[in-house]
Amino acid sequence: MLFDKVKAFVVELDGTRAGTEPVFHGGQAVAGRVLLELAGAARVGALRLRARGRARAHWTESRSAGSSTAYTQSYSERVEVVNHRATLLAPDSGDIVMLPAGRHEFPFSFQLPISLVTSFEGKHGSVRYSIKATLHRPWVPARRARKVFTVIEPVDINTPALLEPQAGAREKVARSWYCTRGLVSLSAKIDRKGYTPGEVIPIFAEIDNGSTRAVQPRAALVQTQTFMARGARKQKCAVVASVDGEPVGPGRRALWPGRALRIPPVGPSILHCRVLSVDYSLKVCVDIPGSSKLLLELPLVIGTVPLHPLGSRSASVGSRASFLQDWGLCALMERPEAPPEYSEVVRESPQVAASQGLFSFLHDPDVTTEGPYFACLQEFRYRPPPLYSEEDPNPPSEAARPRCMTC
Repeated sequence: MLFDKVKAFVVELDGTRAGTEPVFHGGQAVAGRVLLELAGAARVGALRLRARGRARAHWTESRSAGSSTAYTQSYSERVEVVNHRATLLAPDSGDIVMLPAGRHEFPFSFQLPISLVTSFEGKHGSVRYSIKATLHRPWVPARRARKVFTVIEPVDINTPALLEPQAGAREKVARSWYCTRGLVSLSAKIDRKGYTPGEVIPIFAEIDNGSTRAVQPRAALVQTQTFMARGARKQKCAVVASVDGEPVGPGRRALWPGRALRIPPVGPSILHCRVLSVDYSLKVCVDIPGSSKLLLELPLVIGTVPLHPLGSRSASVGSRASFLQDWGLCALMERPEAPPEYSEVVRESPQVAASQGLFSFLHDPDVTTEGPYFACLQEFRYRPPPLYSEEDPNPPSEAARPRCMTC
């Protein structure tokens, strides 16, 4: 029987290395081979290949219809994103083809659609991609081999929408047993909406505790999985990273001048799928004893394409500087790189030499440069260009001035 003669039947993908599997994205070509090793000559009817990619959501909910009657409601939805079929071996004439003993390779290649969904595994849903090869033989059950592959759809955070700063403010009256204990306020900012795994999110926050008890500020990166089927939704939230602040005493105010929260290795955001989505948010909260939490939520997008080091540097630095200035933390700003001396480009003029005296006091050892005012002023300690004048200092002579044709 042919069943006894098949020593190996597997699907391999190009680009596979020891311990690692290739990762694909939309529009890319998937290539590989089906390996068939026979111990002896065998008859084969056909060898067919099918590539599939499906996003599915499924969960059940128990419902009560009275004191003693209960039933289970099931929700299920499925979307097919890849469906490719190919015949790798078919007899030219007749129903079978004879294959000699040994190792046989059947190459294949196909193109993925332009728009795909990132591979995902969740409690109530998944996005899976696989290739299945089926070996048909006469009088013998079909033999099957399956290979799962991963798709990661690019999410570029270098877009204007994802480079926009995110900010918010909330306040809450702390109450306990119907007694007012004061007002607690919270405001927080981050420099942009898009980040990639491994990056650090600097959190700028202000906590004003007007209550009579100490409060505890915290921040957390939360992943929210949403599954959709038959008009219903099911959500699952998980904290993937968190950071705690110092307690804020009664009547005190605390600042976070860029508290660092590192993003762990997590999957990217899934935003464009009919049956499931994966969203991220930064939740900054204040635990108030005897009262509910004061919560502020800022939306995030976890991408796959990191921030460009040159193209977006000015926007990032500018947004960070504005944050520090808004919070009165200008002294924490990084000192800018010194520009080239103006004398290196244009020959020094008397106006330039005179302007140097305006900044000479910065180098006086008896003058302190501590404080936010001098920290900001140091940005302008370099010599300015000559003063601008609307009047030409070297007007042309009357002889050289062009005359009007009607004069």
